[in-house]
Amino acid sequence: MTRVGQAFDNPVTGERVVVLTDPFEHPDRVLAAHLTVAPGGRVAMAHIHPAVRERFHVLGGQVGFLVGDEEVTLGPGESAEVPAGVVHDWWQIGEEEASVVVEATPGNRLSEFITSIFGLCRDGKVNEDGVPRLLQIMVMVNEYSDEMILSSPPPAIQKTIAAMLARIGRLRGLKPSYPEYTTSTETVEPAPEALALLDEDGRLKGFA
Repeated sequence: MTRVGQAFDNPVTGERVVVLTDPFEHPDRVLAAHLTVAPGGRVAMAHIHPAVRERFHVLGGQVGFLVGDEEVTLGPGESAEVPAGVVHDWWQIGEEEASVVVEATPGNRLSEFITSIFGLCRDGKVNEDGVPRLLQIMVMVNEYSDEMILSSPPPAIQKTIAAMLARIGRLRGLKPSYPEYTTSTETVEPAPEALALLDEDGRLKGFA
């Protein structure tokens, strides 16, 4: 079953994602999604995708981005790219909801990670910033180390800690992803203005 049009909400961070390109169908595992962020919303934590490239195009509102050491504010019509291996963070700015089309390549396993985080947020199994409890996030980071690592502690230390705590977490029944979270029963028609930003291959236009 295609995931295109499936919608996922995160009540803690104020994010809502509608899938535009299903990475489980795409030959290059491209994930494209329409992300809306309520005022005051932001991604749960600064992070690094060791093997995933992300691209962002702002449709409406304003978004602050930290990419490496550079911080910028982007508005409608502006774009940003985050190469694999670069620490980044982002947050909504102002009183208007932010509307952004995001592309991640490869995005299949990253999709599992993100939708599981959203599900844990909906079930109240996170802190006030939307970060899962320690053993849970370590189980996830240990499994998805090519897709997502935290900005601190340093990767080598984080890998050692994650491997140790993940063993404890798994013994307690925690999983790196949860099938009940990785698909959604809510399906909507994707916004035409979001779809218009994608080329025939399901990728964001305007990037080399």
